Amino acid sequence: MLIRSLDPSEAPLVAALYRAAPDYWLLAEGAVDPDRQAAEFFTDGPPGRDLALTHHLGFFLDDRLSGVAEVSYGFPEPADAYLGLMLLAPWAQGAGHGRAFLAHVEALARSRGAPRLYLAVLEANPRGWAFWTREGFTNTGLSRHDPDTGHTLHRLVKGL
Repeated sequence: MLIRSLDPSEAPLVAALYRAAPDYWLLAEGAVDPDRQAAEFFTDGPPGRDLALTHHLGFFLDDRLSGVAEVSYGFPEPADAYLGLMLLAPWAQGAGHGRAFLAHVEALARSRGAPRLYLAVLEANPRGWAFWTREGFTNTGLSRHDPDTGHTLHRLVKGL
């Protein structure tokens, strides 16, 4: 297992992961557009974030990209960290890799002095919700309906 930073030149590698593991994108957007979604992995983020302080991480098993995570700072409050995406391919799930990847993300956020780590989970993703709550995240009570996708998203938080 290796976790390292990814840069925009590696968007084709991220796109290949999305092609091989389309489940999340099918749930979230109803379609997989790996090239667009991989490009957005390096550009999308919460409002007010500093792109220079954003981590784009790759999770590798046997030299194969098997997951990605994007961590930003400054949302919802200036000191907070926000996990915009953490996705593991099916072949990397169920073996404790998600917990290890999350521990790495949390360590990065702590090293930046973030007191809390936030994320949003789709109401339509009960497996994701179960993972996040098992890892100590709690519901903030803030939810929003996304008119573009039809999904309801719930904001979760974990103290660091």
